[in-house]
Amino acid sequence: MLSDSEAKELLSFLTLETRPDVKGQATEYILGLTGNRDGCRYLRSKPDFLKALVTLTRDPSIAIVKDCYHAVINLSADETLHQPLIKETDLLAILFKNLLDPEYVFADRICTILSNLSRHERTCRDVFHALQEQKIGLDKVVEIFCTEGFNKTASLHYLGPLLSNLTQLPEARHFILDKDRCVIQRLLPYTQYEESTTRRGGVVGTLRNCCFDYAHHEWLLSDAVDILPYLLLPLAGPEELSEEENEGLPVDLQYLPEDKKREDDPDIRKMLLETLMLLTATKVGRQIMNKKNVYPIMREFHKWEKDPHVISTCEKLVQVLIGDEPEAGMENLMEVEIPNDVEEKLKELDAKEQEQMEKDKQECEKKQNESPEALER
Repeated sequence: MLSDSEAKELLSFLTLETRPDVKGQATEYILGLTGNRDGCRYLRSKPDFLKALVTLTRDPSIAIVKDCYHAVINLSADETLHQPLIKETDLLAILFKNLLDPEYVFADRICTILSNLSRHERTCRDVFHALQEQKIGLDKVVEIFCTEGFNKTASLHYLGPLLSNLTQLPEARHFILDKDRCVIQRLLPYTQYEESTTRRGGVVGTLRNCCFDYAHHEWLLSDAVDILPYLLLPLAGPEELSEEENEGLPVDLQYLPEDKKREDDPDIRKMLLETLMLLTATKVGRQIMNKKNVYPIMREFHKWEKDPHVISTCEKLVQVLIGDEPEAGMENLMEVEIPNDVEEKLKELDAKEQEQMEKDKQECEKKQNESPEALER
C-alpha cells in the first residue's frame, strides 16, 4: 500500500479546489483501491480519505462525482467500513439530501449505498435515525418509492431492498403497519412488478419482515389490507382447478388464464412462502388461509417447483395447512417455547437438510450443464 508520504500527497489532490485533471487521476486511483478487499481495509484506517471522497460527491465534474460514488458503493459493500463511513463523514446527510432531488442523476447509486449500509442491524439503526434527524422520515422514502417517474434519470429500484432492510427494526415495522397510514397497502402491488426483480424482492422482503409482528396478522388478512392475493398470485400458475376449488379462492385467484406465469426468481418465491408461513403462526391466520383455500395453489406450485430450497419451504407450509390444530395453549406457534435439547436437535436436522438440498441442487445443475455430445459419448 501507500507510504505515509505518498498517502499525504494523494490526499492533498482530493479537494474541491484541485485542478480537474489531477483530481481525476487521484479519484481513479482511489476507485481502484476500493476494487479489492485489501484496498478497502486500508482505507478503513484512513478517515481523511473517506471524508475527501464524500466531499467530492459535490464536485462540478460529473466524471469525478461518478468515480466517488462508485468508490463509496464498493466501500459500503464491506461491513467493516459501515461505521467509519457513517461516523467519520457526513455521508448520510448528503445521501438523503440528494435523494430528495428529483433531478439528481446519481440517485440510483445513492439507493445502492443506503441498501448496503442498512443490511446489518447496527448501521441500519444509524440509517433509520438519520432519516428522522434529517426530518425526512420513512413516509417520504415510501412516497418516493411509490411515485412512478419521481426521478426521470433514475429507477430508484434499490429503495425496495432499503425498505426491506429497515423493517428488521421494530420501529420501522410499526410505521409500515400503522393502520391509519395505509403504507402497506401502497406496497402490495409491487409483489408483481415485472420491470425489476430488485424492487419486487425488496417489497416481498418488507412484507415478510412485517409478518413477524403476529399481532397484525388478522388485520393483514382482513379486507382492510387483503394481503393474501398479493402473496399467492406470484406463486399461482395456469393449472386448471376444480370448480369447487376455484370458488373457495380469493376472487383474484379464480380461473386464472392459460398463460399465467409464476414468479421466476427462486429467492423471491421462497420469501413469499416464508411470509405465508409466518401468517400461519396464529390460529386466526390458519383459519383464514384454510377458508381462502390456499392449499390447492400450494399443491400445484409444489408439482411445478424445481428448486430444492423452495420445495422444502413449500412442504413445511403445506404441513401446517393440512395438519391438525395444535393443542390448547400452543395455538400461537411463535410463542411456543421449545426445550433447549429439542431446539439443538432441530437445528442439527435443519443443517443436514440444507446440506442435502445443496448437494441435490449442484447435482441438478451438473446434469443441466452436460452437453448432448457428452451424453452421447
